[in-house]
Amino acid sequence: MEERTTVKFKKDEFAIKEYIKSILGKGKISKARIEYTPIGEKVIVSTNKPGLVIGRKGEKIEELTNVLKTKFKLENPRIEIEEITRPEFDAQTIADEIALGLERLGPMKFKVIAYKNLQRIMNAGALGVEIVLGGKLPSARAKTWRFQQGYLNKVGDSAKVVDKAKAVAQTGPGTIGVKVSILSPYAVLKDKINITPEMIGKIKMNAVESETVKEEPKKKIKKKVKE
Repeated sequence: MEERTTVKFKKDEFAIKEYIKSILGKGKISKARIEYTPIGEKVIVSTNKPGLVIGRKGEKIEELTNVLKTKFKLENPRIEIEEITRPEFDAQTIADEIALGLERLGPMKFKVIAYKNLQRIMNAGALGVEIVLGGKLPSARAKTWRFQQGYLNKVGDSAKVVDKAKAVAQTGPGTIGVKVSILSPYAVLKDKINITPEMIGKIKMNAVESETVKEEPKKKIKKKVKE
């Protein structure tokens, strides 16, 4: 019974998140998470366009709150808006923008769209980024294109701090999948080594000491001659 309850709980939670994304529109929100408190459910929506999500005098927030009560049977939902100050480092925001660009300009411009977003992310200071597009680009057969720059580890502890997201673009030739992975400069890397002037000075001192030891002549050991 506990397993079924947990599965049902997760399914309902996923349905709520997907509904929030669909009703607010592609490219307007990045993530939606639910926190359960003693006084009710707190739905936190991350977006780089808080004005469009809130609406005039909070109309969209009120509408979404009523839907969560009636359709998903939440007792006391409270919606909070979390603004994304650096959308260049948010993978879902970039993936949605690429998908919208492909739908608006067409799949023939996929290289321009991908390189433009790649340079935008790297110029903002990201450590690494990877954009993968899959679909009929531009031939009649499906093909995968990969655009990558910078440092982006895919295994180990460094891979856990990489922000990943997916999006789908519906174009004339067919559906195009978009995958974006971004390593933010604010990510904590356990295997990262910061080279400071003090460290460089210590390395030079150790190198000088080791050369000095090598240049010192070895003392000759005199053997006593037995009479």
